[in-house]
Amino acid sequence: MFQKILIANRGEIALRVIWACKEMGIKTVAVYSSADEMALHRRFADEDVCIGPAPSSASYLHVPSIISAAEITGAEAIHPGYGFLSENPQFIEAALACNIQFIGPSIESIKRMGDKAEARKTMISAGVPVLPGSDGPLRNLEHAQEVSKKIGFPVIIKASAGGGGRGMRIVRSEDELEKNYNLAKSEARISFSNDEVYIEKFLTNPRHIEIQVLGDKYGNIVHLGERECSIQRRHQKIIEEAPSAILSSELREQMGEAAIKAARATGYFSAGTVEFLLDDDMKFYFMEMNTRIQVEHGITELVTGVDLVKWQIRVAAGVPIKVRQEDIHIQGHAIECRINAEDPVSFLPSPGHIDYFHLPGGPGIRVDSAAYAGYFVPPHYDSLIAKLMSFGKDREEAIARMNRALDLTVLEGIKTNRTLHLGILKHDSFLKGDYSTKFMETFTLMPPELEG
Repeated sequence: MFQKILIANRGEIALRVIWACKEMGIKTVAVYSSADEMALHRRFADEDVCIGPAPSSASYLHVPSIISAAEITGAEAIHPGYGFLSENPQFIEAALACNIQFIGPSIESIKRMGDKAEARKTMISAGVPVLPGSDGPLRNLEHAQEVSKKIGFPVIIKASAGGGGRGMRIVRSEDELEKNYNLAKSEARISFSNDEVYIEKFLTNPRHIEIQVLGDKYGNIVHLGERECSIQRRHQKIIEEAPSAILSSELREQMGEAAIKAARATGYFSAGTVEFLLDDDMKFYFMEMNTRIQVEHGITELVTGVDLVKWQIRVAAGVPIKVRQEDIHIQGHAIECRINAEDPVSFLPSPGHIDYFHLPGGPGIRVDSAAYAGYFVPPHYDSLIAKLMSFGKDREEAIARMNRALDLTVLEGIKTNRTLHLGILKHDSFLKGDYSTKFMETFTLMPPELEG
């Protein structure tokens, strides 16, 4: 087992890795930018190293600084968390070249799944359902027109190297194709330095269901059930729950088996997530695979009792997974609300000084946060302040506990989306579990909820 791990991240995920390492008896090294001098991950790690100024490009994304910090402190491995360098093959190559282990999957798996067009090919070969679309990157506009006519409108154009909703354009008719094709390529070039795009059939009212997988270096792979991630805005998740309120045990088993097929086809090890779209006929289709820990991993931990971060570390150290699929049991229900520093109506970021911060507690509540009273939320990074999670014996109890936790969360000095979550949890469609990725397109906070 590793003696010392460097955490190449910040915020709550850096703290989450520190907690796991403390329980495992592993020393930790925090890296931080000049904007994070007062950050909790710096305080609670065993060592810390400043790696540059506030901009991510000069600090958390600056590979030479992070590798140097690992070498100086004698860290044997690097945990990347999510975002930043977690899915960057060049970063992994640099670490391995310096005899520093990467806590995550292989370079080959990341490259194969990072190229979305290549990922489609891999899934088709593995027998995993995929949406009708182009066999690879689009050669030109004429190719896009040919594929679109074949599969029928609406279609969606996606960046091959994309993620986070960037480089994606929905095309509802042939008249819109040329404009959106050019826009998608331009955005892909700017965001990923790669303008390759591909095309898929667009589902108008899907649900977003993802399956958590965990594999080791010896070919053992299990899945840990699903998370429902359909409450999202501009492809950014807001609320997640596990398990989904709509899946039957039979469909859950089918999707789990498909996720394992997907992971096995890439020789996958470590924690990862296979994401699917589910249509009105309860047919599911592969969307993408995230080759890292997810923001919402905590609710899977709550319903399975499996510590995913500890297992990431064990797998990287060569420990085999001895648990079998039949040993994995989902118990109860869990919900996560992402508390962001943003206006609940306009969604504009709200960085600044937190004057007062009271975290909720009590039965069935977990809070992953790196914020505190007196903390300054910097404008340079993601606006996530806390992940508020509830667990109950069933969905109704999990919702009730989340409502209680949101009511007892007090954060003054900046705006947050706390009232947005309260409004969603009271919405009739959410209470019935009858919602899709289109939910936020028609949802509006009412005056009493804004006052909350």
